Amino acid sequence: MISYILRRTFAAVILLLVVTAVTFAIFFLLPRLVGQSADQLAQQYIGKSPSKADIVAVKHNLGLDQPLYIQYWHFIKGIVAGADYNLGPTTVHCDVPCFGYSFKDHVEVWPQLTSRIPITLSLALGAAVLWLLSGVAVGVVSALKPRSLFDRTFMGVALAGVSLPMFFTGNLAILLFTYKWPIFGRTYVPFTENPAQWANTLFPAWCSLALLYSAIYARLTRSGMLETMNEDFIRTARSKGLPERTVVVRHGLRAALTPIITVFGMDLGLLLGGAVITEYVFSLPGVGQYAVQGITDNDLPKILGVTLLAAVFVVIANLLVDVLYAAADPRVRLS
Repeated sequence: MISYILRRTFAAVILLLVVTAVTFAIFFLLPRLVGQSADQLAQQYIGKSPSKADIVAVKHNLGLDQPLYIQYWHFIKGIVAGADYNLGPTTVHCDVPCFGYSFKDHVEVWPQLTSRIPITLSLALGAAVLWLLSGVAVGVVSALKPRSLFDRTFMGVALAGVSLPMFFTGNLAILLFTYKWPIFGRTYVPFTENPAQWANTLFPAWCSLALLYSAIYARLTRSGMLETMNEDFIRTARSKGLPERTVVVRHGLRAALTPIITVFGMDLGLLLGGAVITEYVFSLPGVGQYAVQGITDNDLPKILGVTLLAAVFVVIANLLVDVLYAAADPRVRLS
């Protein structure tokens, strides 16, 4: 197991290097391939009608006058060893892990990300608990009562949940439960300050996300349970006289959890990297909103920081999924 984890960790480091290289190339190499010069790139971060001296100074401060591989090397080196940045008349040190300085705000990217991670973490974990419990429960009951009124009703609701976009369900939740019936708050409050207000503010966002994802998990659970409940080991468990609840939960559901764990790991990892639309709709200053700011401003350090953070979450989620396979399904063994 230890050697397996070490191999996956090494592969994860290589994957993260590839992700940063591809993102770096998209924002620096592609513009030059279509004819945009370093001066034009630097001019985006200056006010109107800049002088030639201003463009040269900004280009030098941002490192745009260096070859691309040197710029990429400085970025990777800053993550593991820190870096020094020349911000006009002063030189500042960026501590490890240094994701660079924002081209627009002239502040370190990593502290900005760490201040937003708790918000995105609160949003993702709260919604994940809701959609996992509700989706799996509905899927199990639907599989045990196929083609019943319950099955048809909730599978129809699941289809509607998958079809409705987040910007519709989110705005509808805000309209109903914040303005028409002012039950929930609009201003985010950290958990450490007021746990009740924290949950009250995030609950509409949790429900909006859970409606989307629980529909997917209900359909996955239903199809998996329908297949599993017809297996020979289920008939054997019933022939031994085991209670139906034990047969369903310990034997049927456990065997059907493998695809659910896979999808759950990917979904949670992606959400931890930033729930862009949800954070935008509910005005949550999380990682997703920070990513939107970086893309709008064409701010490469912000974009690289969010991309690398999202990749880390996805890689960790995939590793945990592989480890959990053996615990969820005894037929699965890690070699």
